[in-house]
Amino acid sequence: MIYLIISIFCSVTVAALLKLARRYKINILQAITWNYLFAIALSFFFFKPGISELTAAKISPIYLGLGVLLPLVFWFLGASIRSIGIAKTDIAQRLSLFISILAAYFLFGDQFNTLKILGLCFGFTAIIFTLYRKPGNLAKSNSPSSGGNWIYPLLVFFGFGFIDILFKQIAQIKDLPYTSSLILTFAISFILSLLAILYLALIKKQKLELVNLACGAVLGLFNFGNILFYLKAHRAMAENPSTVFAAMNIGVIILGSFVGILLFKEKLNKLNYIGLALALIAIIFITLSQFHAI
Repeated sequence: MIYLIISIFCSVTVAALLKLARRYKINILQAITWNYLFAIALSFFFFKPGISELTAAKISPIYLGLGVLLPLVFWFLGASIRSIGIAKTDIAQRLSLFISILAAYFLFGDQFNTLKILGLCFGFTAIIFTLYRKPGNLAKSNSPSSGGNWIYPLLVFFGFGFIDILFKQIAQIKDLPYTSSLILTFAISFILSLLAILYLALIKKQKLELVNLACGAVLGLFNFGNILFYLKAHRAMAENPSTVFAAMNIGVIILGSFVGILLFKEKLNKLNYIGLALALIAIIFITLSQFHAI
């Protein structure tokens, strides 16, 4: 579970950095682009993969799919927030756990015992409770468009679900070390993002600024840690992908809520606190399910 704990910490840090970036008018797209460049550099520094190993590697559809989805889902996330607001977008992101759990059962042959099923039930209930906002607060968090455009939250929902599945598949690949797989994925994401910011710079005359490069470096450090330890968790618990999917998602909710309260002075209602308590219970049940067959 230590890999999951580190991955959760890095994931929440990335979310906090993105929130701070909006506050200080950082260009998110540029920061995300440089984040992939620094993630590649960190991968080479720590793992020292052979260049021949990387150049000879077959570009699997899994790498290509994940490399394209990572930056795209970031963009969908931003578009969804602008379209229907933060609260509803967060619901779409968290409920993508449904896709991951279905994949764990139907694609990866995960076995669900009583404790795990109980943990998942508590977990999904916790997601609903922690994301609940009073009608007045919800209206404030949404965009001016009352109807909203649901194409973006749907893309967020499916995007995060498929990203989880692809990470699990990468963890299963034996032909190439997962650290090298990580570099290939980051490289594809970087090339795609770089093309996007070059288009905006050359055609739309959007300014490239050094501050975004600096922010990308910090973001890249924690994004690298998030993905690396998430893959390690999948390899360490290869027979229980649903545990990794659920514990990661619920853990992010718990830690993210506390960070929101302490750092961003966010207010929680009674149902939100009940949701956090249910999330803790869910984590306990899911953890215990690893040691019991019932």
